[in-house]
Amino acid sequence: MRDEKGRERLRQVTRRHFFRQTGFGVGAAALASLMRDDLFVPAVRADAALAPRPPHFAPRAKSIIYLFMAGAPSQVDLLDYKPKLAQLSGTSAPEEIFKGERFAFIRGTPRLLGSPYRFARHGQSGAQISELLPHLATIADDIAILRSVHTTQFNHAPAQIFMNTGHQIVGRPSLGSWLTYGLGSESAELPGFVVLLSGENSPDGGKSCWGSGFLPTVHQGVEFRSKGDPVLFLKDPEGVRAQDRRASLDLLGELDRAHLDQEGDPEIQTRIASYEMAYRMQTSVPDLMDIAREPGAIHELYGTEPGRRSFANNCLLARRLVERGVRFVQLYHRGWDHHGTSPHDDITTRLPSLCRETDQAAAALVKDLKQSGLLETTLVVWGGEFGRTPMNEERNGSRYLGRDHHPRAFSLWMAGGGIKPGVTVGETDDLGYNTVEDAVDVHDVHATVLRLMGIEHTRLTYRFQGRDFRLTDVSGNVIEPLLA
Repeated sequence: MRDEKGRERLRQVTRRHFFRQTGFGVGAAALASLMRDDLFVPAVRADAALAPRPPHFAPRAKSIIYLFMAGAPSQVDLLDYKPKLAQLSGTSAPEEIFKGERFAFIRGTPRLLGSPYRFARHGQSGAQISELLPHLATIADDIAILRSVHTTQFNHAPAQIFMNTGHQIVGRPSLGSWLTYGLGSESAELPGFVVLLSGENSPDGGKSCWGSGFLPTVHQGVEFRSKGDPVLFLKDPEGVRAQDRRASLDLLGELDRAHLDQEGDPEIQTRIASYEMAYRMQTSVPDLMDIAREPGAIHELYGTEPGRRSFANNCLLARRLVERGVRFVQLYHRGWDHHGTSPHDDITTRLPSLCRETDQAAAALVKDLKQSGLLETTLVVWGGEFGRTPMNEERNGSRYLGRDHHPRAFSLWMAGGGIKPGVTVGETDDLGYNTVEDAVDVHDVHATVLRLMGIEHTRLTYRFQGRDFRLTDVSGNVIEPLLA
């Protein structure tokens, strides 16, 4: 941190720019006088931007791997067994449960749709898991299933942004950004927050799902490509020697630091840190991405194929990233939108296909972390942005089975990092429509994740535009039954 003299100079520079760039005269001066003295965050050394920082209390987890199933998996076909719904399948849904409800696509009186898939109890915990997830069933005693999550959003983009940032409108920092802001990173050679994509395309919420919002951009997620060059432009141009690159970065760093002293813009710090991180990544990333070096038994466990773009490869990369001290790794697998307008988005063709793409690798990740001892300090989270209706969507009379968006109840699972294994928390009604026990919202999930990382969620704040913001906004309660 700068000394008081340096901080005062930064304030003066900031005020000078404020007056220079505004034309409101006395009104602008009056506004400036109302601002807090510490509104502008003092500069810190660029190489310390992601340095490890102590948590509020002893953490159970040191890193997180978040498996985000973009598009919203159907909870009643995967993790929330509803025999009553199966008995009433094909009958009209009770009007009292949907009267006044706003659906994305359902019109008129919908018909109930029971799951076409069998559920069975697994492990000593007796967790009810669908036949579509046979690999998850093998780790039933290592995971905790949360069946009672609800959200305020029922369209994909705002729901994904809400699930990641705690707010449905773009511009807020994501969970990974808050974590690196609060805790830094234990890796000096890799970004503290890495994003890996697979599936049909990018999430509906786009890069806002892993953006840094109003936090310094050094905290935003860095997307690694799982095929081809993982990060573009990391390689030196042909004919450029390593020592020449180092010399040019040193000169550029001196110019940027001089610019920082003059302007006081914290984004200049981010620029310096980014250049230095990119230089170190030229060595660290190729080694990281070379999963072909992994033993054959590991490839068999995950179902990985080096050189392919796949969820399985990304799960293995996630383990390699946390091994190297990366704080937050987020995997997005897009395509879980089961509306039933065609075989490409129904629950009888597309849903089983998606489960085959992801189930083995997700379970393998937990097994691999456990056998290496990393599961004790790594929190794994699996889930989407909302749930699916227990009614058939039947858009435009479609004969394919599908489910509309459903924010009132959905499921996710967690493992490792202080999570109580082998428990199922929360319950929905007999039709899987509303939560009836241990209802939790997105802010509660975030508060719980932060608690496991050693952070009191109400104390992780950042002052922006005159107020203190936090990931959990003005709510959030830790989900105590999930904690070991």
